[in-house]
Amino acid sequence: MTTDEQADPRVRAWEPMCRAVALLLGPYAEVVLHDPGTRRVLAIWNPLTARAPGAPSSIGELDSLDPAARDVFGPYEKLLADGRRLASVSAVLRDPDGGAAAVLCVNVDRTPLEQAAAALAAFAAPSVPRPEPLFADDWNERVRHIIGAYVRACGRPVERLTRADRLAVLARLEEAKVFTVRRAAPVVAGALRVSRSTVYGLLAELRAPDGISRASRAAGGSCR
Repeated sequence: MTTDEQADPRVRAWEPMCRAVALLLGPYAEVVLHDPGTRRVLAIWNPLTARAPGAPSSIGELDSLDPAARDVFGPYEKLLADGRRLASVSAVLRDPDGGAAAVLCVNVDRTPLEQAAAALAAFAAPSVPRPEPLFADDWNERVRHIIGAYVRACGRPVERLTRADRLAVLARLEEAKVFTVRRAAPVVAGALRVSRSTVYGLLAELRAPDGISRASRAAGGSCR
């Protein structure tokens, strides 16, 4: 900060607040204090452009602002010449008599957020169906896949699956011949987060006459 800036009582009064905001949001935000009388920059922290104290301000006549906004405006969008998009907020700072002493603007560069959102969207892009032959012999993977698909379809965590849900899951695992593998039941119990005795009991019910069809009907009414 220059000597001229330090001499201005408005900069001295609001410099700690402006610097605190700049430190919190830096290096992706600039904080600008404008003089509404001369329409010039009083002080600037973390400048995103070549502006400096004394440079012309972009603010206009304050009398034309919407009085319902109560001196705080935004967030609104601004564009820099290099194409960067800013989210901006402006606040009119008033003196004890109610006059507009300065205008505080905080301009946040949205570029890092947009790049992060694009990266996340790319990871979430639709994928092709998995190549089933690669997993034909991996019964552990098959167990996880079948249970996970059911959980996603139901929209509730595995711990909250009902008895009808578990019967329906076991019916799918039975159809996939998972239980022909030795010691599959403990793995299924772990994935469903129930005891082995629960799995054996549900399997017995499922394998009773008309067990699979009853399980399918029950699950059809509970998994919505």
